[in-house]
Amino acid sequence: MNFAIIRYILGWVLTFEGGFMLLPCIVALCYQEKSGFIFLLCALAAGLAGRLLTGKKPKNTVFYAREGYLACAMSWILLSLVGAIPFYASREIPSLTDALFEIISGFTTTGSSILTDVEALSHCMLFWRSFSHWIGGMGVLVFLLAILPMAGGQNMHLMKAESPGPSVGKLVPNVRKTASLLYGIYLAMTFVQILLLLLGGMPLFDALCISFGTAGTGGFGIKNSSIGEYSTYIQAVVTIFMFLFGVNFNFYYLLLLRKPKDAFRMEEVRGYVLLYMAAVFLITLNITGSFEELGKNLHHVAFSVSSIMTTTGYGTVDFNLWPQFSRVLMVALMFVGACAGSTGGGMKVSRFIMYGKAVKKELAFLLHPRSIKVVRVDDKALEHETVRTTNAFLIAYVLVFLLSLLILSLDGFDLETSFTAIAATINNIGPGLGEVGVSGNFSAFSPLSKFVMMFDMLAGRLELFPLLLLFYPATWRKH
Repeated sequence: MNFAIIRYILGWVLTFEGGFMLLPCIVALCYQEKSGFIFLLCALAAGLAGRLLTGKKPKNTVFYAREGYLACAMSWILLSLVGAIPFYASREIPSLTDALFEIISGFTTTGSSILTDVEALSHCMLFWRSFSHWIGGMGVLVFLLAILPMAGGQNMHLMKAESPGPSVGKLVPNVRKTASLLYGIYLAMTFVQILLLLLGGMPLFDALCISFGTAGTGGFGIKNSSIGEYSTYIQAVVTIFMFLFGVNFNFYYLLLLRKPKDAFRMEEVRGYVLLYMAAVFLITLNITGSFEELGKNLHHVAFSVSSIMTTTGYGTVDFNLWPQFSRVLMVALMFVGACAGSTGGGMKVSRFIMYGKAVKKELAFLLHPRSIKVVRVDDKALEHETVRTTNAFLIAYVLVFLLSLLILSLDGFDLETSFTAIAATINNIGPGLGEVGVSGNFSAFSPLSKFVMMFDMLAGRLELFPLLLLFYPATWRKH
């Protein structure tokens, strides 16, 4: 185990977090808020600690899968612990458990909140809360790889540990260039959304916070009504960009290379678009009673489906009030989620495509036992390792989900609330149904339940295994 390289990576994570904390300081200065001093102190402390940890570069800079997964899990825990300090130290969130819940929900782009009055927070706290979505959306380690020349030749282990989806590959031969390319696309799309929101008359502060939440598919609003009180134009822009950020970023890379045929050949993207269109059509049909309601309902359904399917969590209406069919369909979309290689959460469309093809292969094998069938995606045969890890993910996912649900049941909430609370946190969605619907929050849960959901948020964002490895004894053995 190369602990020195893990220490070095954690040091750089702290250094970057300290740098990120200077941005809320600027916001506090603009709005003359005293809470900005807390961010300044935290930034200095994080920067100093980071400097101490990175001062001595490890002699052995080579790291493998174990170090990559451990560094990833520990980085996100450290990031969250430090990120919660401003909320708690300012007493704007007086409970340390609640402060941790809020910032973990932010960094993991979940958007579940314990706040009953979002607008009571200062501007710098609201900014930090939303900006945490943007940091977590593409990933802090991907950012680190994009900026730092990490030696050792095994940097892909860091990207695989942090990037969502059943498989991660390099867009270009160099990992650093791949990370830079991903962040370049991410930045450009965020900038375009901010510009379009400003053109719609949205104030700059609102445009920044809403765009951060959309880009990271997080969904922390800065108004108690989420996006409900903004204009139809602004809601339409957010709808489109939520959908776009849920697309596999390889799709955009292929478009940049002027290979539209290859881009649109991606089965996952086609499945994502078709599923979205089908869900919007079915729900609109289910909730519309007259022709006069069609346009308005279509607008709100398109927004809500885009929000839930991409695991963003913004809301314009309370879908908890929709008919049972529509609510069940929305819960199903929570599990499917967005595309692999996007900033969205959930189990990913690609996994469901793989599961469907695996079932089809098994049925064909039952009819023709001597036949040789392989699972193909995008006309490429899937490697055995990808199929194995995809199946293992499903088993781990179900076990973690059921155990979490069992613990949450101790709080005595109805099954709808408890079930969708776990679904919302492990899939990084934000709102669920019942007491945790769009108009509700997670404040009523016990501290134990909140820690369970914090674990689920981190596990869901990191695709379970990096976090589970922390509890696996063999991980810490020297050999």
